[in-house]
Amino acid sequence: MERLTELRTEIARLVKQGVCLAFSGGVDSALLLALAAEAQRSGGGEIQAVTFSTRLHPQSDIDNARRIAGEAGVPLHVIEIDEFSDPEIVRNPPDRCYRCKKHLFSRLKEFAGALHLPVVMDGTNADDLLEYRPGLQALKELGISSPLAELGFPKREVRELARGLGLSAASRPSTPCLATRLPYGARLEPELLRRIGEGEALLREAGFAQVRLRVHGNIARIEVPAAELARLAERAAELVPELKKLGFLYVTLDLEGFRSGSMDLTLKGILK
Repeated sequence: MERLTELRTEIARLVKQGVCLAFSGGVDSALLLALAAEAQRSGGGEIQAVTFSTRLHPQSDIDNARRIAGEAGVPLHVIEIDEFSDPEIVRNPPDRCYRCKKHLFSRLKEFAGALHLPVVMDGTNADDLLEYRPGLQALKELGISSPLAELGFPKREVRELARGLGLSAASRPSTPCLATRLPYGARLEPELLRRIGEGEALLREAGFAQVRLRVHGNIARIEVPAAELARLAERAAELVPELKKLGFLYVTLDLEGFRSGSMDLTLKGILK
């Protein structure tokens, strides 16, 4: 309870100044939005929730964000972004996330500035600081406020608080951009990203909520939690033909199971 009070106090302080929240509809930003809306009702201030419409995220992410924002009673603004206008992002280098975040949050700061909102906030949590996240440097350069990270809230604690507040996003799996399904250096192509998104949607509809469809050339490598490997293997005869219809020649199951950032393993030599 003490930790929730600490977070509430910080969010209320920011809302009194005026906040523009980068809102994905995931548990991190959902918790921030719920507390910001609460602070606005009780103490005034302003909160605007904004999501990005991009070709690196499926349309379902925007639909979910709009639903979660509605639950908090906050209108959602959608900013159209075309990352493919930047040839360096399309090239998909190891610092792609930095370039993407700089592109997105520069636009968000312009939006916030037009509304005279001095604080631009996002849902980065403390666990993100322990991973390879080049986009965090862009947030730092742009002066983005990340209260969950700044106050040391890991994802586990964020989920616990969200459950305690009855937020529907509490159990929602993380959904990073579709570019993370490809090895660094593999060119980002809208059609390929669309097929990856459709493949993951197919697997989620089959009952696998936490799933990644990583693509290596003509090979689709599926990651699900280790406890669900056997269940997915049992449904191979049903699911593999459907995935092949999306243009994947080989469909494999990663026996190590789901792990966030598995494509970053190739960067170990670069990061040393």
